[in-house]
Parts: sequence; structure tokens; C-alpha cells
Amino acid sequence: MKKKFATALNCIDGRFQIPVIKWLKENFDVDYVDLITEPGMDKVLSQGHWREMQRLREKVMVSITAHKSNVVAVVGHYDCAANPVSDCKHFQHIVASTYTVKSWGLPVIVVGLWVDEFGCVHVVCM
Repeated sequence: MKKKFATALNCIDGRFQIPVIKWLKENFDVDYVDLITEPGMDKVLSQGHWREMQRLREKVMVSITAHKSNVVAVVGHYDCAANPVSDCKHFQHIVASTYTVKSWGLPVIVVGLWVDEFGCVHVVCM
């Protein structure tokens, strides 16, 4: 049986990897989650430079090409050291980040996720 993959564009903060992996497995019926991390990923994707975007897109393409990932999650989280803004601002960054990823024209579902202080994952946008 072929294993199914998703891709998470997440912050490097280790507190938020497992909740995102678990949520993606449960909600998209995938077996594995490829992790692409950057400090403050939601800020990087919403405000980053062209070179950063190209580098992240290339990494996502590896996941799609090699593992046939069909879901890409953009994640922001509570208490982010690299993006120390209000929750509301994070939500704006997450939405903008999903538009960035959707603009790449990839054959995937794009979902924006927020992980709160309790490790609960919430959908910000799809």
C-alpha cells in the first residue's frame, strides 16, 4: 500500500511540530508529513524576499515530486520568537502566506494553521 504525504511549512520551534503532524495525519488521512522549517515561517512567507520564496517553493516541489504530497500547510504559532506579534497579526500573516503558496500554482490543497499556547491546532484559512 502506497503511503500518503502532506507538507508543513512550519516554524523551527520544536513545541509546534508534533501537534501539526498529528493534526495533518488526522484531518487529511496522511501517513507522513514532510517538514520545511524557518524561524517565523508565517512572517517569511508573507513578507519575505523573492529568493526566500524560490528556495521554499523548491523544497515544497521536492515533497510533491518525490512523495506525491497533495496538502501544504502554512503554520503560525503562539509565542513565536522570530515573529513576536499579536495573534491577530499572525492570522494576517498566515492568510497572506497561504496566498503566496497558492500563487505558486501547485496541484495541492493549501491550508493555513495556527497552534495556540495549549498545542491545539486551528484552521485559519483554506
